[in-house]
Amino acid sequence: MAEERLGVVGIVIEDSLKAGDINHILSQYGEIIIGRMGVPRVSHKERGVSVISLIVHGTNDEIGAMTGRLGNVKGVQVKSALSSR
Repeated sequence: MAEERLGVVGIVIEDSLKAGDINHILSQYGEIIIGRMGVPRVSHKERGVSVISLIVHGTNDEIGAMTGRLGNVKGVQVKSALSSR
């Protein structure tokens, strides 16, 4: 069994039309997401971006698959930091 890790994933959405794609991907990985906070575009109009932060708990493969799919969406930037054990 693969070791699970705890971590944070930051998502910056520069294209608001991609929000549906992002939410669809996140719903598919809901079992590893234990917390979510978002700052919508309307709260940060001067920058024109939305930000989502996730607290995740899963294997490297699960978290990597989710962040990989998110990072493949044009106009979306993703960074993660995971516990070492």
